[in-house]
Amino acid sequence: MRCEIVAVGTELLLGQIVDTNSSWIGEQLALAGIDCLRHTAVGDNRDRMLDAFRGALERSDALIVTGGLGPTQDDITRSVIAELMGAELVRDESLVARIEAVFGGRGRSMPANNLLQADVPVGARPIEQMPGTAPGLVCPIGAEPGVDGDDSPKVVYAVPGVPWEMRQMVEGTILPDLKRRAGISSVIRSRTLRTWGHSESGLAEDLADEIDRLDREGGVTIAFLASGMEGLKVRLTAKAATAEAAEALLADEEARVRAIAGEIVFGVDDQTMESVVLDLLVERGLTLATAESLTGGMIGTRLTEVPGASRAFVGSVVAYDGAVKRDLLGVPADVHVVSEEAVSAMAAGVCAHLGADVSVAVTGVAGPDPQDGIEPGTVWMATCVDGAVEAWRTRWPFDRTRIRQFTVITVLDALRRRLLARPVG
Repeated sequence: MRCEIVAVGTELLLGQIVDTNSSWIGEQLALAGIDCLRHTAVGDNRDRMLDAFRGALERSDALIVTGGLGPTQDDITRSVIAELMGAELVRDESLVARIEAVFGGRGRSMPANNLLQADVPVGARPIEQMPGTAPGLVCPIGAEPGVDGDDSPKVVYAVPGVPWEMRQMVEGTILPDLKRRAGISSVIRSRTLRTWGHSESGLAEDLADEIDRLDREGGVTIAFLASGMEGLKVRLTAKAATAEAAEALLADEEARVRAIAGEIVFGVDDQTMESVVLDLLVERGLTLATAESLTGGMIGTRLTEVPGASRAFVGSVVAYDGAVKRDLLGVPADVHVVSEEAVSAMAAGVCAHLGADVSVAVTGVAGPDPQDGIEPGTVWMATCVDGAVEAWRTRWPFDRTRIRQFTVITVLDALRRRLLARPVG
């Protein structure tokens, strides 16, 4: 089964919106064992949309179209697909009622333009999942007269561009239908190990022998994805007859990768560095405070994005100005605010000031210009655990944004490692 994705919307071509839909759909197709040959973006233009749709169907068995199902004049995906099918658009009164119910549930009356969303090409059927006002469509292509469209040689699926609406339709209808058409009965599962502290090339070298073994024996595949301050991800993918068998393969391979990679593996799947650190703090009955200069509260923000962060996180002092570092956190007047002495005083001072058991502290020069002769990218970090402060310097060769982001995950990783070495209780 070969599939292509076409994202519709002039805003995509202008760079006003990033096409995350196609990447997500592509990932789901891969997990379902369906080959995705191409991602295409096309503007809201009838001729170019027809050309893109026809080209995709010449190469592939199925086409997923995202976007262009709204109620405005430039939402022409329905009519273009109808032309592709050689069919008329007919208003589906059951869809009219469902769209009216969506507006009624919001206490609003339905604009007349939304009636266009209930138009369906003859021979197509709406997708059952309909979280918003835009129905998705399953459109058979090339079916013989009198033959069920589910057995058509090719198919076009149309889904809204709104990500949460699109995902429900893909998961609930499109993927099962594609697997049925492809005759796929096997199960594909993935597990993502999150790492920090090694380069992508370096980790690939460390795992080279294991990857070679998997290439020979099969069972699980390994892929790498550098994800900035979210860490370097190692995705394990297994294919088996049952979900249980696939999960068993993943569990075995995860153990093998962890044995090779060691402590750089900090989490799995949706775990983040901050969620892992908070869990370790709770397990050990410890509280955390942060003292931030160049990150400007970013560490505290990341921590408080985790539900239940208040179980361990007590607060943050954003000491951006030198006077705040000295007056509030006890940085000595005779030391430079970007130094080992300064960051160590910040780490100890915020623990004392906020009554926390442990802390992290950061100070440095984010750039783009030097500060008092100190080059941009120079960052001092420190952790304080059980009253013992450990400080170190890093020089990031990045832009201002990435300097701050990498500092956040690095200092939290350092705290994670110290907490792992500390007994529970």
